[in-house]
Amino acid sequence: MLGAISLNRAVGGMNPLAVEIAAREGARTVWLPTVDSVNESHQRDAPPGAKVPVWVKLQLELREQGIEIEPVPVVDADGVVLPETRAVLATIARHEMVLATGHLGREEIFTVVDAALEAGVGEIVITHPEFPSQNLSVDDQRALIERGALLERCFTTPHTGKVTWEHWFENIRATGAAHSVLSTDLGQIFNPVVQDGMALMVDRLLAAGFSDEEVHVMAVLNTRRVAGAQGP
Repeated sequence: MLGAISLNRAVGGMNPLAVEIAAREGARTVWLPTVDSVNESHQRDAPPGAKVPVWVKLQLELREQGIEIEPVPVVDADGVVLPETRAVLATIARHEMVLATGHLGREEIFTVVDAALEAGVGEIVITHPEFPSQNLSVDDQRALIERGALLERCFTTPHTGKVTWEHWFENIRATGAAHSVLSTDLGQIFNPVVQDGMALMVDRLLAAGFSDEEVHVMAVLNTRRVAGAQGP
């Protein structure tokens, strides 16, 4: 079991001190803003009665209580990486942690990945590239692979109908199993329990024609890589 931290407003946003303390406590992964990303902030303006994600419901409840959660930017208005973002990336690199891109938008992802490489970050995971708020094209995914990143393939994205399973499979085929790492993204009360997610995902992949070796690479070898495990 490995720890992680998500740089949403609750921990101070792009807070290098929070990352430093998390690293000293053994955290492995640092997610850039997810629920509080600028890329997701428009969802808070949904009209009354609209179907919104669970995290937006929470944010709206807090707003009613007078608690406004400001989005967490990673770049400025001109798309330039913020100093606090660079400080976070330097901390990640120094502690040899994994950078995950969270719910950033496309332009933010490319900008921050390039900055992370400049900072010496060794492991980068592109968080659910098929998720609607990312929706990275195959060309974009290939460009990120060329930068050394892994692509996180999340069970919940197709399972909940955000994309079709076939689209999800096509993206894996187009970019290669060697560059994908499987993740369930489970933990919601309305979805399957966490311990069932990986088996359900593997069953889908095998039924779609992926080989045992390809699944092993995505589910085991690349997972060990992300976890920082040594050896086969």
